[in-house]
Amino acid sequence: MSLLLNDRFLKACLGEAVDQTPLWLMRQAGRYLPEYNATRARAGSFLGLAKNPAYATEVTLQPLDRYPLDAAILFSDILTIPDAMGLGLKFTAGEGPSFDHPLRTEDAVKKLRIADMSELKYVFEAVSEIRKALIQDGKQRIPLIGFSGSPWTLACYMIDGSSSDDFRHAKTMMFSRPDLLQHILDINAQSVAAYLTEQVKAGAQALMIFDTWGGMLPDGWYQKMSLASMQKVIGLLPREHEGRKIPVIMFTKGGAIWLNDMAQVGADVIAMDWTMSLSRARKQLLALNKPLALQGNLDPLILFSGPAEIAKQTSMVLDDLASAPALKSGLHPLDGHVFNLGHGISQFTPPESVTALAETVINHSKALRSKQ
Repeated sequence: MSLLLNDRFLKACLGEAVDQTPLWLMRQAGRYLPEYNATRARAGSFLGLAKNPAYATEVTLQPLDRYPLDAAILFSDILTIPDAMGLGLKFTAGEGPSFDHPLRTEDAVKKLRIADMSELKYVFEAVSEIRKALIQDGKQRIPLIGFSGSPWTLACYMIDGSSSDDFRHAKTMMFSRPDLLQHILDINAQSVAAYLTEQVKAGAQALMIFDTWGGMLPDGWYQKMSLASMQKVIGLLPREHEGRKIPVIMFTKGGAIWLNDMAQVGADVIAMDWTMSLSRARKQLLALNKPLALQGNLDPLILFSGPAEIAKQTSMVLDDLASAPALKSGLHPLDGHVFNLGHGISQFTPPESVTALAETVINHSKALRSKQ
């Protein structure tokens, strides 16, 4: 086990005291960075980038060299699992991901099998390479996050065959043939759990489940379809490795209304989008006797506002949480919080905006802690 030079992120995930609020960004290695675009051009395509461990390592490290971030996240894509199931993933310029063999018939659904982990070896090799690259003079700079899409979110793409405004085919299957959808979700849950477990074995030190499309479900259906399948995944995950706890972060975009339900499924951290304040979320969780850590939740589009407004809005997020009760006695209200955006960073974001964000998180969170 390598010594961590900076373990703020892991401590915050586990509700422990830190000297300043840790920061990382969803999609922090991405198209808003010119160095990423240069590497992707060398790779020839998105899949050429994602399936090459050396390139994946290179782009994972790029934002860390530019910004004072407290965690790295594996560069990959949530659709690697259905690709390994033989659905034929491809990325078309200007159109995004699509599958050659979407699950539109009962026969196709019944033939679906758990993803072959050997088909995902390139992901696990990337995790191992990134961990090695994070080590300097025998010490690891910051921890590494592994991730997967949620069983429901993966099912949306697998059934519709591509991204969609409403995932009509997936929701139609849910209403008309819930037995078929449940079959897909069960296989996806087993695949996601195996995938994340292999990432831990390869070196991931925290895990995040991205439920990007859970918020489009009706109340009741969300709990039955998306949340229940994530609970199955979490129940199968290793929670300790290399002598350290492995925090699990769960994120449902648009899911703040189900915070009380999300608190029950075993995640250590609940990531929030911008639709609920962190102080309100903290109070709700404490009222349930669920002192879970929170992640979030600045609107990514604030990063188009200019440095002064970015600093103002970032400070407001921290001020809001600082006004809430602490997770437990002896902690500052800001402890048990990982600063992040409420969703992924836009590809059009000016890179200097992230500098303004990071400086504010560091300076303002330190200032607020000094007032305790």
